[in-house]
Amino acid sequence: MPSESSLADLLPEEAVRDAAHGGMDDVYLKPGHLIRRLQQMAVSVFAQECEGFDMTPMQYAALIALRDNPGIDATRIGALVAMDRSTMGNVLERMEGKGLIERRANPQDKRVKLLKLSRRGAKLLADCEPFVRAAQARMLEPLDAAERVQFTNMMRRMIARQDVI
Repeated sequence: MPSESSLADLLPEEAVRDAAHGGMDDVYLKPGHLIRRLQQMAVSVFAQECEGFDMTPMQYAALIALRDNPGIDATRIGALVAMDRSTMGNVLERMEGKGLIERRANPQDKRVKLLKLSRRGAKLLADCEPFVRAAQARMLEPLDAAERVQFTNMMRRMIARQDVI
């Protein structure tokens, strides 16, 4: 893992200057801050690349979950895409309003709604896929091929570790 001094080499000059005065190093060199900034960047790049599709990264993830698991319920989709129940409900309502998904009652339990991708949702997913791939490539652009694999594997390992805690 790089040391904090090597991380400082990657920061804007003004950030390094501020950190040298004992100020912003408590922010700029902390993994939590860097992860939050990467998440902001990822959402922004996704929005730029996919702007013609009126779709968020969470909606994209839910569409993929439904494509791969037709007929599942909202709780299971939320678990698959790591989204809390309330947020998942809001995402699904918006997607249903756009005609991207269909809900029907579960024959075994009328309180549970089973979900599937609509034709419109399937078309949107197919149409946006090249743009999503472009967004992913842009996010990793500063890294060489080996670093991209290593970075992705490190993130997956961190997430897997957190999921068992």
